[in-house]
Amino acid sequence: MDRGHIKELDAKYIVHTYNRYDVVVDHACGALVTDVNGKEYVDLCSGYAANSLGYQDEAWLEAVIGQLKKVQHTSNLYYSEPGPLVAEKLVKRSGLCKVWFANSGGEANEAAIKTARKYGNTLADHKKNTIISLKKSFHGRTLATVTATGLAEAQEVFAPLVPGFVHAEIDDPEELVKLADQYDPCAFLMELVQGEGGVHALDRAFVDKAVELCDSRDILFIDDEVQVGIGRSGTLFAFEQYGFKPDIVSFAKGIGAGLPIGGIICGPKTCDVLVPGDHGSTFGMNPVACAGACVVLDTMDEKFLASVNEKAALIRGELKKMKKVTGLDGLGLMIGIDLKDMTGAEAVEKLMKEGVLAIPAGSRLRLLPPLTISEDEIERALKAIRKVLD
Repeated sequence: MDRGHIKELDAKYIVHTYNRYDVVVDHACGALVTDVNGKEYVDLCSGYAANSLGYQDEAWLEAVIGQLKKVQHTSNLYYSEPGPLVAEKLVKRSGLCKVWFANSGGEANEAAIKTARKYGNTLADHKKNTIISLKKSFHGRTLATVTATGLAEAQEVFAPLVPGFVHAEIDDPEELVKLADQYDPCAFLMELVQGEGGVHALDRAFVDKAVELCDSRDILFIDDEVQVGIGRSGTLFAFEQYGFKPDIVSFAKGIGAGLPIGGIICGPKTCDVLVPGDHGSTFGMNPVACAGACVVLDTMDEKFLASVNEKAALIRGELKKMKKVTGLDGLGLMIGIDLKDMTGAEAVEKLMKEGVLAIPAGSRLRLLPPLTISEDEIERALKAIRKVLD
């Protein structure tokens, strides 16, 4: 089918919730995507950080296809092998206690919010149910996660929003203390590296203050690692670089390597909060997605994570030399770029013409390459980026 017909069908039959770029993807391998006309792109977006192992990873394909040939789905009323194996790996690697599985990051954060609310209403040292999140944050598309999100443009047409959410300034420990005094929250909900709000890594001192408040006031720390988690930061979880263990970690995107899977990992305070009947997800713990997730986690050993940091250092080092780059933010291979005389959205359009796929984040340009991107693919991408940013 030609690209024009595909676009016509899309316009006619699909609800228009995305401003799509003029690329019609046909096939992909490694970090390279080919459109229906045969034009090749280096993918520095990787499905919004979902394709962590790139395209056509052999071990992942073998595991997924093998599970498809056994059973593609079963109800959570029954046991199956892949889910518990993934949960065991996540618990042992995180140092936390138990996992609940979902389909997506938004659903994972919804579960985190419900867990925190139940904890605050029934198990905390006294009843409390307000959740404090951050301005410029993004936590999902459900009504509760949209309310938790600190971006007005994501909220204003969906009023009335869910009560019980307050937004604090980023990296302002004094305001966080003031809001904690005023609202007596059950939880803080934070992305350690904000994604949609501009790829900003939170200040260590700010996170330290939040952890201190959580420890002293029986407040839960919910760490949203939907985008930065599962190796993208250079460690399996970003919280490892901040020196603490959250009460709840939400994950998705990268653990699926292209298939829909998400969930929360719960610490000692929260691992037994939800009981049968409290929450559920029809496709949560899907055996095919979990079979692939086992491969993702097994791939991300110390050597692999060291290579993520090496690639991040190479890309960041070259970006710093470019004339139109005025600053960098983020962690690992989640890179936010401040630009001179150009918005992130404008840079994305120019890069596309040069054969590189990227995405904006606020005013910044955002790069989220597959963690398996090769040196040759990196150099090819950098050559194109220099044409736009140097």
